[in-house]
Amino acid sequence: MNTQLLNSDLRANWIALNTIVYREIRRFTRIWPQTLLPPAITMVLYFVIFGNLIGRQIGDMGGFSYMEYIVPGLIMMSVITNAYGNVVSSFFGSKFQRNIEELLVSPVSPHTILLGFTIGGVLRGLAVGLIVTLLSLFFTKLQVHHLGVTVLVVLLTATIFSLGGFVNAVYARNFDDISIIPTFVLTPLTYLGGVFYSISLLPPFWQTVSLANPILHMVNAFRYGILGVSDIGIGIAISFMLVATALLYVVCIRLLVSGRGMRQ
Repeated sequence: MNTQLLNSDLRANWIALNTIVYREIRRFTRIWPQTLLPPAITMVLYFVIFGNLIGRQIGDMGGFSYMEYIVPGLIMMSVITNAYGNVVSSFFGSKFQRNIEELLVSPVSPHTILLGFTIGGVLRGLAVGLIVTLLSLFFTKLQVHHLGVTVLVVLLTATIFSLGGFVNAVYARNFDDISIIPTFVLTPLTYLGGVFYSISLLPPFWQTVSLANPILHMVNAFRYGILGVSDIGIGIAISFMLVATALLYVVCIRLLVSGRGMRQ
């Protein structure tokens, strides 16, 4: 009897997970001119302005052309912003429309709900990252040096910022609140995260300060996977991302279970 109940519960949660993920995928693919096209156009502008025009004046960096050097960072920037943006807008939209309450009172595990929204964010981040990667091939050549590191880092990064978007959505009270963190936190950290430069160019004091920027670790770990070079230790970067993923997951689950911030 207990086995039948367990199987029934697992099946119900599996169906719920698939439903949430499918809804999330349909959500950003249905309006692809708003979700997938704008970041692609933005990255092309970065490639043209920073890679071609400014890059010619800068020359090589870290043993690579400037274009080659910034491409991994730009790919990672697109993954970060889109993974975060998908979850924060989707979950807050559910709160605003008050259908999240129906999901919370249903016999669905909080882990299933969280995984559904997180996977949706990860998939959108990876989709945009893939588009940007393909576009970058028109401007430079990419050769992946460490495939395992590359895949692990991009998955962990997309997961971290999907979970971060979930936290933002829980505490947001209006649509303005979901833009505060991306505008005043993510954007500065991204631009100061070694996307466009090597921290070896900075004075020793600012190199040390830069190490407190989590995005610096993600960008450099991804750059190591693509180019084989990094300003920081890869083991430290990956360990940080694993710990951050676990901590954020625990925080998100506690927020779901407590129901804090779920009502508008």
